Amino acid sequence: MSSRSTAPATRPAALVRPDGSPVRVLVVDDEPSLSELLSMALRYEGWDVRTAADGLGAVRTARDFRPDAVVLDIMLPDLDGLEVLRRLRAEGGDVPVLFLTAKDAVEDRVAGLTAGGDDYVTKPFSLEEVVARVRALVRRTAVLTGGDDSVLTVGDLSLDEDSHEVSRGGEQIRLTATEFELLRYFMRNPRRVLTKAQILDRVWNYDFGGQANVVELYVSYLRKKIDAGRAPMIHTLRGAGYVLKPGQ
Repeated sequence: MSSRSTAPATRPAALVRPDGSPVRVLVVDDEPSLSELLSMALRYEGWDVRTAADGLGAVRTARDFRPDAVVLDIMLPDLDGLEVLRRLRAEGGDVPVLFLTAKDAVEDRVAGLTAGGDDYVTKPFSLEEVVARVRALVRRTAVLTGGDDSVLTVGDLSLDEDSHEVSRGGEQIRLTATEFELLRYFMRNPRRVLTKAQILDRVWNYDFGGQANVVELYVSYLRKKIDAGRAPMIHTLRGAGYVLKPGQ
């Protein structure tokens, strides 16, 4: 882990649940010192934090705690983080997950995202970076009180920014938090060509280390859910980016 400061220099505006209670974050790591540092930094945000030191404990705690975000180490003493995530998803949970990994290979990053994770950081990392990324994940979920945004509609595709419900042709479509945010960005900019750099900046809210392939990965996820068996709405313009428009 980086030797930089263990907590943000200033406290950002607090994020809370609709009932006013603190955002809940589950930290899963088998290194007690790291787990405690992460918990301290997250509690500094005013959030309710619980920890687990192994995969089975993480699954049990998540079932009881019902976290709004999970910080999950891939390397655990029993189940690995990917298996923990699969079990969380199997129980119907769409909680956003930030993976922690000591591995820096692209295939390991892609494995975490393919398994349904929303983001990752590679050790060593700064606590400020982890907090910023968790904040970004929490902001994408429905646990926060919605604003005055209305339902977005493009062709036969609709997205409710308050309830996070998505449907096409009247058929409900289930999306992860990151898929929802990506689709929302497309739907707020219909018929407009969006570059990978623009998408990274808007959806991930930070420099993703130049890994523009994460955009390709999530666009492919969206296409499987939005366009499967229907007239395509998400189009690739080679060398330019992507555009969403009503199916023909």
